[in-house]
Amino acid sequence: MQREFTAVIQKRGRWYVAYVEEVPGVNTQGRTLAEARRNLREALRLILEANRQLAAANARDARREPITVRV
Repeated sequence: MQREFTAVIQKRGRWYVAYVEEVPGVNTQGRTLAEARRNLREALRLILEANRQLAAANARDARREPITVRV
C-alpha cells in the first residue's frame, strides 16, 4: 500500500529539520537534505507501524473500515 504525505523540511544552521504535516510525532533531522528525507521516511514508517500494532492490541473487537476525506 502506498500513501502520500506532506514533508516539511527546513534548513536550520548546518542541519535540515523535517516533519510530516499530517502525522503528529513524525519528525527528524539530517546533515543533508537527502539524509533528512531518508530519516523522515523511516520515522513515518515506524510511527505508522507502531500505531497499527497499538490499535490491534487495544481494539480487538472494534470495527475497522477505510475512511476517505478530501482536503
